[in-house]
Amino acid sequence: MAKPGKTGIKRIIAATGYSWLGLKAAWKYEAAFRQELMLALIGIPLAYYLAADLNQLLWLILPLFILVMAELINSAIEAAIDRIGDEHHELSGRAKDMGSAIVFVALCLLATIWSLILVFPTLIF
Repeated sequence: MAKPGKTGIKRIIAATGYSWLGLKAAWKYEAAFRQELMLALIGIPLAYYLAADLNQLLWLILPLFILVMAELINSAIEAAIDRIGDEHHELSGRAKDMGSAIVFVALCLLATIWSLILVFPTLIF
């Protein structure tokens, strides 16, 4: 019979701890994560200043969180691929390129939404 894992609040506490370890590792080992997190930490207060209403505020903040999430996904993919080995493999390269593309798309989304709101502030989302 399989040993049951943590459940309830113990599982939530453990999962929070693992998430914190992941954030710390990303900060320590990933320069792009540090840069994009700093962008978010600057962008969120700036969004409060620039937004005309709550709707605009949410649209300005959302892509900043998506960008940080995308970088975490990309970093996780790269770490897993690097764990497998250093030799070049087409599939490993493809996985890393796709991870990078996730971040690129998130950056495009961020630029598009911020540009639209700043250029057309009365545009309704």
